Amino acid sequence: MPRVPSTSPATGLPTPPSYLHTTACNFVDNAGRTVLLRGVNLSGATKAPVGHLSHLLDDFWESAEAGGESFVGRPLNLDDGSADIHLARLRGWGFNFLRFPFTWEALEHEGPGIYDEEYMDYTVRVLQRCREFGFRVLMDPHQDTWSRFSGGSGAPFWTLAACGINPSNITATQSAIIHCEYPLSHAPDPASLPAMVWSTNYGRLLSQTLFTLFFAGRTFAPKCIIDGLNIQDYLQNHYIEACGRLADRIRAHDGGRLYEECVVGWDTLNEPFEGLCGWEDLNANPTKQGSTLKKGTYPTPAQSFRLGMGQAQTVEHWTFGALGPSRDGMVTVDPKGLKVWADGRGRMGRMRGGGWKRDVGKWPLGTCVWALHGVWDVETGFVLRPDYFRFDPETGVEVEFITDFWKPHFLAYKRRIAQAHEEAVWFVQPPVFAFPPEVGEEELRGRCAYSCHYYDGLTLLTRHWNWFNADALGLLRGKYSSTLPAVKIGEPAIRRSLQDQLGMLKSDAKILGDYPTLVGEIGAPFDMDGKKSYGWTDGGKYRGDYSQQEKALDASLNACDGPNGLSWTVWTFVPDDHSHEWGDGWNMEDLSLWSPADVWERERRERARQGGTKNRKRNGQPRPSLAMMAAASSLSLATLGTATLASPLALLGWHKNPFDFLSDGARAVKAFCRPYAERTVGVPVRMDFDVGKGVFRLVVSVGAEDRPEEGLATEIYVPLIHYAHARLLDSPSRKRWAAARSQAESSSSSSSTSSSSSEDGESLGSSPVVPGAAYGGGGGGMPTESKVALIMKQAEESGSANSVVRGVAAAATAAVGGIAPSGTAAVVDVEVKVSEGTWRVEGQRLLWWYDVPEGPPEGEVVIEIRRRGGPVKMKEVNARREGWCGGLCEEGCRVM
Repeated sequence: MPRVPSTSPATGLPTPPSYLHTTACNFVDNAGRTVLLRGVNLSGATKAPVGHLSHLLDDFWESAEAGGESFVGRPLNLDDGSADIHLARLRGWGFNFLRFPFTWEALEHEGPGIYDEEYMDYTVRVLQRCREFGFRVLMDPHQDTWSRFSGGSGAPFWTLAACGINPSNITATQSAIIHCEYPLSHAPDPASLPAMVWSTNYGRLLSQTLFTLFFAGRTFAPKCIIDGLNIQDYLQNHYIEACGRLADRIRAHDGGRLYEECVVGWDTLNEPFEGLCGWEDLNANPTKQGSTLKKGTYPTPAQSFRLGMGQAQTVEHWTFGALGPSRDGMVTVDPKGLKVWADGRGRMGRMRGGGWKRDVGKWPLGTCVWALHGVWDVETGFVLRPDYFRFDPETGVEVEFITDFWKPHFLAYKRRIAQAHEEAVWFVQPPVFAFPPEVGEEELRGRCAYSCHYYDGLTLLTRHWNWFNADALGLLRGKYSSTLPAVKIGEPAIRRSLQDQLGMLKSDAKILGDYPTLVGEIGAPFDMDGKKSYGWTDGGKYRGDYSQQEKALDASLNACDGPNGLSWTVWTFVPDDHSHEWGDGWNMEDLSLWSPADVWERERRERARQGGTKNRKRNGQPRPSLAMMAAASSLSLATLGTATLASPLALLGWHKNPFDFLSDGARAVKAFCRPYAERTVGVPVRMDFDVGKGVFRLVVSVGAEDRPEEGLATEIYVPLIHYAHARLLDSPSRKRWAAARSQAESSSSSSSTSSSSSEDGESLGSSPVVPGAAYGGGGGGMPTESKVALIMKQAEESGSANSVVRGVAAAATAAVGGIAPSGTAAVVDVEVKVSEGTWRVEGQRLLWWYDVPEGPPEGEVVIEIRRRGGPVKMKEVNARREGWCGGLCEEGCRVM
């Protein structure tokens, strides 16, 4: 690893201790150690205001027309203390990085130029809290298919009005699939929304039109003028300025320390879409598989134009099965004369004019903007210029979306954000699976990362972990002459294929320069196989069994390991709104790593075993508990009151035992809570983890330039989920925990704190196996019974539920990470082999020191980590958890 400079390549100023470099294809700390960023998207819930889950039609349009609602409370409730419990959980899982989605709607929902100052201040408070828990953050301006009001998330409602859209007729014309109006606006059945059908919106009129106007309005829609600006400039200027205002607000706090210590950089617009730019023939859809999903009705752009003007069309219908998309017939869609183009009446009411002045001479309301530009004739339905979007209408030169339209937008966005955040790392995210553009160093100035997304598409769409898969990225990029060679049979072949595909994406970063790659989104669905893990099938036989999800998620995250060594943020963590019925609360997606519903279900079953709540069923599904129903009204500790504080803490998944705290409510936790080299002296060349055996192996290349500052070590996260001390698995009750803790404290002072390699240090096999002493977190580890009682008493006297949770969260954070004074109980118990050097375990972190060569050539060092006594068996742990309810609840059901 080349020596990192002492001054910033962007500003020339000295770099602070917390500075994160982007050099030699890696993230590097200011001491020159290679850094892996591992974390989660916090949160998918930020796509909508509190209480506006996507299936809810009530007040959906009305609140939007009135100027929208504040997003304060997204992603975390800072007022009831629950945020601290959630952040402690994320930190305990070993995450050091958060991708922070926010939407344009959240910033500017009331109207153009009217900014939600309260939401910006709230966001700063959330970032402060993230900094307190030791997280680095990536700001993500998030969108999906343009807007909530076109079936996704992102842009405010007024942008539809600005583009001349009548929202009342979106569903009738199938210009977009909107969850709360599916399948018909007058007879909605949102529970029937097919998996991932929301993403077909990218192949429908609204997304195709709105993204074309946003990125290329000057080129393809020159008549669309508002306030003297082309619609492209009008929309982009507002979007960029809204993001810039948020960047300014973050800088204004603490003299910019949030940028120095927490916010690493800014993502570009999430999953940008090219709209119609480059479309070869408007009368036909591409025959090759593209990134737009074929599922349900599949109109051509020409058919979408006609549907938008109220004309009935017979369109293709597609299904998606185990073998991928296939056409299964034709369907007639009849809007019955309803138009998606606004004429100034109906739902446009309050938004008419919207605070802007439209050039009605060039852009009259009530007709399709593409008909206005001579692309097609409304009366005959005939497409006059089928290749209109393939060539620049003025020059006749063929357009290239990334270079001609996306890159100029990125540079304009970058210039505005840089006014507030000069040291930002620019996470460049082109359309999904597209190559990034070449961007000169005069723009990037050494501060860049490639931000790609990757999902196992077959698993995501079929909601099933299959015994076969396909190299989707290879197919899209022409690696195969036919589909058959891309098919991968058996789990080993699938895992190799996924790793190869992630390697291909990593290599795309080279187009930008020697910059690192972050997989900004990756994950697996949890509602597989008819939601059998929720007990909805087979008489509840598989309730709580996430083994298939574990395989799928491990395969994807394993693909980031091996030789790739990629940083990632999993999609997603939904702290409050997740339910078994509605998933993440957005378009039936169900990818949250943790679910309060899982915690509540355990609580309900434990109460039932004590003769309380009966396990009654309705329509073959578990009857929702009181806690489940309370979630709909935004459950908070403050609203429940201090008299029942133990119960709300339990509903947040809090346990004194750190293993139970980190596992309760977590789904497929063994897959995502995995060991990794967080900071490495040298460069990791291979990192492997066997989730079944619990064996972690790291190979590091180290040379003279990697010589660290005195005392600095390679730091490896060692999750107690995989390496928990036996005491944590065998004593969850209060009495058993206290006895075990007392015994550990009396013996830990005599434990060895480090181990040495073999004398010659030549081979891994010759190195002795010596267990390290594992410490709990700073501040004395888990709270004692007296500490908990004191916290509870003080909170009850003060009437502050928040102080209880803050105290518990502080204890939880201390228990699962950091460094503790001697005498604190161990949380992990490991056997370690090293090719050379010494090591020590502190909390969930293993520190490893080894010799660095004084000159060439570079060498390799190897470490292997196992759990003493063998891997943790989650089934056994779950069985214990089922059994300790009685001991825990002798005096009434509580977890404290």
